[in-house]
Amino acid sequence: MEHRALGKSGIQVSEIGFGAWAIGGDAWGPVEDTASLRAMERALELGVNFIDTADVYGNGHSETLVAQVIKNRRDQIVVATKGGLMGHHRDPNQDPVYDRPEKIISAFEDSLRRLETDYIDVYFDHIWWNNPRETEAFLTAFAQLKQEGRVRAVGVSTGDFAYVQAFNQGGMLDVVQLDYSLLNRKAETHILPYCQQHGIGVVVRGPLRMGMLTGKFTAETRFPEGDVRHDWPQEDWYQTQLDQVEQLRVLSSPHRSLGEVALRFVLNHPAVSVAIPGGKTPEQVEQNVRASTRPLFTEDDLQLIESVTAGKPK
Repeated sequence: MEHRALGKSGIQVSEIGFGAWAIGGDAWGPVEDTASLRAMERALELGVNFIDTADVYGNGHSETLVAQVIKNRRDQIVVATKGGLMGHHRDPNQDPVYDRPEKIISAFEDSLRRLETDYIDVYFDHIWWNNPRETEAFLTAFAQLKQEGRVRAVGVSTGDFAYVQAFNQGGMLDVVQLDYSLLNRKAETHILPYCQQHGIGVVVRGPLRMGMLTGKFTAETRFPEGDVRHDWPQEDWYQTQLDQVEQLRVLSSPHRSLGEVALRFVLNHPAVSVAIPGGKTPEQVEQNVRASTRPLFTEDDLQLIESVTAGKPK
């Protein structure tokens, strides 16, 4: 497993991490806790040292599962979690929920209790819309938490370039988490170059496009109730992206899965620190981790990728 600097934070992370959204059990279809724990244990065995979760994943359940695997080896694992969505009204006509630093610190302390730890390595604002009152509240809370030594690095989870800039007042921002993949290259335009220029670490969520880039979905695929992908087959873009995946499938081989290709692609960008694909089983984790050791792309590979994905709808 290769390791990279998480921007200017001083933290070293495995280039493949573990995304713990799915194991919350409320957004990605059925998942068993025992399988989730085995998946995380396998990830750590294979050299993964970065686990990303959030208070809202399974209404705290993901954090409680992460607590079980970091116990007795806390100093070996970089734990990232997020606050800002738990209990949020999500109605633009309502007053902001996280409008004061005390509310954010309270949410942070709830995460500490669930994770059974006294510090967080990376704490993210999980609100991706730019509300000045909430932004200021988070910045104030972040400064306090870092000063107290309870947080090593702070970040924002967003794809909004203006929001990234707002959070980087005075060079405050250590890390950005964003959606980036072969099927969503929007971040290449502004955010990734900005992060590289300012020494901001980049955590890539969605590197497999929520499973699309594993190549296992078809026009006949149906997702269960409660799965965030449930309505995908009815969306106009779904068939378009299935077609793109089919064109990219030529890059896979018996020795390199399409998922490995997708992970290797995001890791090729010099601004990226770590990609966090999810994994419900040890087998999925093993395939994800293999992307860290595969050879880089040939020039022909890169030309094909450009022809299929550049300029496509995001």
